[in-house]
Amino acid sequence: MPGTTLPPFPDDVRTHPLLIVDFELIKAGDREEIDRLWEAATTLGFWYLKNHGADQEVNDMFDVGAETLALPLEERLKFEQGDNGQSFGSVIDIAHTGKHPGKFLDNIEFINVSKDDALAYPRVVHLTYPSTVNARMENTVAPFVRKSLDVTYVVLSIFNDKLKLPKGTLESMHAMDEHSACEVRCTRSPPVQDKEAMERAMLAAHTDFGSLTFLHNRLGGLQVMPPGHDEWSYIRPIPGHAICNIADALSIFSGGILQSNIHRVVPPPGAQAGHERWSLVFFTRPTSSKVLRALVESSPIIADAVKKQPDKNFESGSTAAEWLARRVRNQRINNRRGPDTWAASRGTEHTPTAA
Repeated sequence: MPGTTLPPFPDDVRTHPLLIVDFELIKAGDREEIDRLWEAATTLGFWYLKNHGADQEVNDMFDVGAETLALPLEERLKFEQGDNGQSFGSVIDIAHTGKHPGKFLDNIEFINVSKDDALAYPRVVHLTYPSTVNARMENTVAPFVRKSLDVTYVVLSIFNDKLKLPKGTLESMHAMDEHSACEVRCTRSPPVQDKEAMERAMLAAHTDFGSLTFLHNRLGGLQVMPPGHDEWSYIRPIPGHAICNIADALSIFSGGILQSNIHRVVPPPGAQAGHERWSLVFFTRPTSSKVLRALVESSPIIADAVKKQPDKNFESGSTAAEWLARRVRNQRINNRRGPDTWAASRGTEHTPTAA
């Protein structure tokens, strides 16, 4: 697994505390733990998740990522995601273009694998993948996808109940057997040596595309800007704890009750900056055909929340597939037409000064 011997996260940098939620307890229906999850999801929108039971699957997926990103460049370029708004595939160096002149390193590399392709393998749903992925699709990638979805459905069921939605509403909008842009992403960022590079973001300020993010990392680098703050704070990685966050779709569906908060990735702090940074994430996204709009007809709680925010638009007019394609397309250099294109790739909480 990448990065098995690493320096500790330093104690002399600004961090923001997250609530710790025990997955086994929320799965068992523990009311106190469920309330803790709800507090986290409706305030900052980020929390630690422990006892999620995915440690082995996570380690195995890190191995797949390392094997894949070690392939020759010409081999990886065969699977590059392209400029048409498709998220699946590989991204090489600055090709994905979170680039904003002078501010971002943008030299991360990653491989994205579709949930649909992983669960349908060997049938191809969206696209094909490098040999290193195919060789472990059934015994590594698919088990990680299923484990991540198990976590997702427990969390969605809790949110469904808290929002007083008809039973199964949110789960049905993220059906496992329907096509969606849910995906696994394994990312590698190179060590950072010079002081100037330490002050630039690797992945610029944004909110996430989908519904729920399930992140596993070994080094620092993730930063959040909590509501009401004007400075970035690191999220300290804790061994064995995933970092989860609400993304745009759930925020829209809930009329803003669930918080999709702005965040970014910078070089790891202190001695950690001298090491490769690896991260693994599962992005849960709605079924591709679902329209992103507040579920006001299904929940009086959501209807009331929307009514209290007349300045916000919870009618996106986009399906989940269209929403994602717009954001991915506008990240690409070849599609960039100026600052407006860049802003359109950042999400619902884009803040021009938050770089």
